[in-house]
Amino acid sequence: MFSRCLSILLAAALQSGAAENALRVCADPNNMPFSNQRQEGLENKLAELLAAQLGAKLEYTWWSERGSLVKNTLDAGRCDVLMGVPTSLDQVTASEPYYRSTYVFVSRRDRALRITSLADPRLNDWKIGLHVAGEDLAPPAYALARRGITRNVEGFSLFGAYGEENPARKIIDAVERGDIDVAIVWGPFAGFFAKNANSALDLAPVAPATFFGVPFTYDISMGVRKGNDALKDELNRALEHESATIKTLLAQYGMPEVH
Repeated sequence: MFSRCLSILLAAALQSGAAENALRVCADPNNMPFSNQRQEGLENKLAELLAAQLGAKLEYTWWSERGSLVKNTLDAGRCDVLMGVPTSLDQVTASEPYYRSTYVFVSRRDRALRITSLADPRLNDWKIGLHVAGEDLAPPAYALARRGITRNVEGFSLFGAYGEENPARKIIDAVERGDIDVAIVWGPFAGFFAKNANSALDLAPVAPATFFGVPFTYDISMGVRKGNDALKDELNRALEHESATIKTLLAQYGMPEVH
């Protein structure tokens, strides 16, 4: 009887250890260049790197980055880590940032627009593309609205129809075709899709970094559940150890970094 109980306890301990030795990540199944179910994105590669550094098995829960993301993932216990969240996001405990990027202007190089500032008067007349996440416009929309620029703004959804790949790319394709004069896009999207575009495109960081109180530059971290400082500390050590490899990954994905 004692031997049987000991076996049961040992099996339970092994199962518990196996569960603890997993890096459970929630990621979007169709959100390149960050992640997809084929695990081709920057955040997929980073998760693999960190899991290896932690000696953990990488396990995914796929969840579209739409409304109530933290509530439906971390808070619901579906995973322990959210990749690629703003360091300032108060719903999570954030790791140290592993990159800092900015919104950028995207335009065709052959048009030589040389746009760098949200205060540029030419924005009153150009057709401008912005991403839309559900019913929420990207931050540049609010700064443009403060200037009274709304009628010449076109929204491009970050979320595609079912089965549609790379929906975030549509805004870059529109610049290529000349359907819009300039797009104002979160840097990682712009850098990745512009790098793979058929036409040469210019990318210029949005200036100023804060306009009418709207910030355009963000530190990016991994998020864990509030109070999970032990996992946060593990991730921070792994991020520091792999910092050189992470820099190389960022460059491979065309990441426009700022300091």
